[in-house]
Order: sequence, then structure tokens, then C-alpha cells
Amino acid sequence: MNRFLNTIVIATTLVLAQSCSLLSNQEKAISVSTHQHQERSTTESDHREHSTSGTIHGDKKALTQAKLKVPSNITQNKNIPLLIEVQDLNGKAIANFETFQEKLMHLIVVSDDLQFFSHLHPTYNDNGQFEVKTSFPQAGGYTFFSDYKPVSQTEQVSVLKMQVPGNSIAAPEINLDRTKIFNDTKVNLILSESTIKAGQEVTLIFKLQEASSNQSLTDLQPYLGEKGHLVILRKSTSLTAEDYIHAHALKNTPTGQVHFMTKFPQSGKYKLWGQFNRNGKIITADFLINVV
Repeated sequence: MNRFLNTIVIATTLVLAQSCSLLSNQEKAISVSTHQHQERSTTESDHREHSTSGTIHGDKKALTQAKLKVPSNITQNKNIPLLIEVQDLNGKAIANFETFQEKLMHLIVVSDDLQFFSHLHPTYNDNGQFEVKTSFPQAGGYTFFSDYKPVSQTEQVSVLKMQVPGNSIAAPEINLDRTKIFNDTKVNLILSESTIKAGQEVTLIFKLQEASSNQSLTDLQPYLGEKGHLVILRKSTSLTAEDYIHAHALKNTPTGQVHFMTKFPQSGKYKLWGQFNRNGKIITADFLINVV
């Protein structure tokens, strides 16, 4: 790993989750707060550093900390390298991680206006360092939910933030449609309750069909070891772990359907991204719902 110069580092603190180098010489990194994250599925600037660990929800504490490093010069729509360093609370690199859902790390990247979503799997370079390249389509803030499991520890979710320079674009109109077409796939979102209430268990049903014929899909395959994956975020002025839900697909559902069971912790607008493997091609279906 090359020596990093002119580094701006703000370390993030981590969230406990129950479930679920090739950087340029000039780089910077960015941070947020510690929070304990609970799986809500009922199924399976300037040379500075900041680090926080604290007791959240009782006696549980953050077990690790993470640092996100990015180049100083970020250009929209251009691939840039991201480096995530995972350490214990004393700053020592954590070397060993367990595979879960077929990967060592799952990295969810969203723009703060929830218009952009990406699910990445960084490469592990040993000594606690994960690296991946990605691009950012618009200016503004981005939040990273980095999900990993150190050996013999509970699953951890670190929340990191960064800013892409430039002029922000106007937010599109709110679309609450429950049926959308993504390329050649029609996706219908069906909710088990007509009104979704905070704290209430609900089943989210994704019914997938061939767009041209409305026939149920028969070519769905497992994605990361499951029938599908669902990430949910509550629309917020500053995204935190409390806004993040990762739900797992239920088993033994009808052909062309993927079901998820979860709870929404508080009222508000939520955005859902369901991901499914259609014969080797990942379909990402996004929807907005209201929770009262």
C-alpha cells in the first residue's frame, strides 16, 4: 500500500448489527456517529481524525471502528477508488473476517436524496483494508453502510459519509406507484397491510413478471445465497443507522414472488430497493412507501 499524503481522516464509529491500493497520493476521508443497529427482519477536512465509541441501547458497545479514504479530487461519473480500514477501538487493524451472504463485506452506497443506490462488494487486501472502485452520478452528500463480520464477533455496520462537489440537481417528483417496469421486468409491490404503521410487522411482496406478457418469472436464481435482498432507508436530513433496514427473503414462496417480513421503527417516508437475480442479471427495483 502506497504511503498516503495530505490525508483528511474522520473515523466513523460503528453500529452493532443483529441479523443481517490504489488510492492516489492525495486523499481524504469522512465520518459519522456510533449507533447500534438491529436487524428488523423477523427472518433469518484538514488533517484531523475523530473517533467515537459509546454505549448504545443498554450495555452494548461498538466493537470496532472504520475509516473511509477517498481521493481529494472527485469528479462526477468517474470511477474513483475507495478504501475502508477496519480497526479495533485501539486503532489496531482487524485482520480476520467471516464470510456472510457469500461476501466478506457488503457496502451499500446511497445519495442523501435517495435517488442513487449501489450495492458493492469491496475486495479484501488484508490488514483490515477493503478496496473498491465506483462512480457517483451527481453532486451532493453520500452515505455508506458498510456491513461486515469480524471473526468471533457480531455483525457490524459502519456508517460513513462523503461529499461530491458540484451543483446539486432538483429532486424528482415523488412516485408512489406500486407497479414499475425495470428493463424487461415488471415488478409489483404488494403490502400485507393497507396502512403501514410504525412498529407493526408487515410482509412486503415483490411479484415479478415478464413485462411483455405479464407471466410470472421462472428464471429467478439465488442472489448472495437468498431469493433476494431488500434494503430500506427512511428519508432523513442526515441518514443514520436508525434509518437503515436490511431484510432477508422468506423461503418457499410462489414462483416469481419474493417475500420479506420486517418492521418500520418510526413514521415517515421510506425507500425500498429490492434486488433479484434474473438468470444472472441483477434487477434492482425501487419503491417509496409511507409509514404512519
